[in-house]
Amino acid sequence: MGSLDGKVAFITGVARGQGRSHAIRLAADGADVIGVDICADIPSNGYAMASRAELDETIALVEQAGGKMLGSVADVRDFAAVNAALSAGVEHFGRLDIVCANAGIATMAFRELTIDEELEQWTDVLDVNLVGAFHTAKAAIPHLLAGGRGGSIVFTSSTAGLRGFGGLQGGGLAYAASKHGIVGLMRTLANALAPESIRVNTVHPTAVNTMMAVNPAMTSFLENYPGGVGPHLQNPMPVGLLEPEDVSAAIAYLVSDAGRYVTGVTFPVDAGFCNKL
Repeated sequence: MGSLDGKVAFITGVARGQGRSHAIRLAADGADVIGVDICADIPSNGYAMASRAELDETIALVEQAGGKMLGSVADVRDFAAVNAALSAGVEHFGRLDIVCANAGIATMAFRELTIDEELEQWTDVLDVNLVGAFHTAKAAIPHLLAGGRGGSIVFTSSTAGLRGFGGLQGGGLAYAASKHGIVGLMRTLANALAPESIRVNTVHPTAVNTMMAVNPAMTSFLENYPGGVGPHLQNPMPVGLLEPEDVSAAIAYLVSDAGRYVTGVTFPVDAGFCNKL
């Protein structure tokens, strides 16, 4: 018996990285998965996005973990696409219990940018990270309410959603602003949905070993960050990067009955990073 037997989870940004890890973990705990990913590049982003082949690989890995998954291509910036994909998944599986608004980008760069490039980064990061999170919640909440069984929504924020860092360029500022904005969205929804036993929380990882953190553009940004990557950007615990599974373990707790009275919480998974700054 798994802790999530019979439940259905909706996960965005599911094709690789943290989203894939969350899908595998929740499937191993008994859940079936509805998943979406853009499976296309965003020009202002400094690294390649996931592919359709990676989405298909995630589906296979979920099935290996014992779950079923309906995966489709959808851009979280497009509410109609997100809503259609989720509605098809709920029709297929018959219910919705868990929402992981995980899709996100980080367009940090260390080179001279034109104002047009900065504005493009600002808009794209906010649209994916914050507007996309709102779209995900807006599409999911009616299904959670219709089920009458309560539920759980977890937004993926960041240590940058609790502390002020990101530099001066449009992409870094938008990343921090979007991740802080997700906290406001979470807190408001947690209050509004508590009477229906729908819990809403955020997770705040430090750097995680995914393409977002280890691509050359991010590496260059960190190497040239004011003060370097010394004490300011290091974890107090002796670990440079978390693994996606470390974040998935926190999400598995938050969405399970073990966390049934946990709501409105900013949940750091950060090796002490936020406590230090």
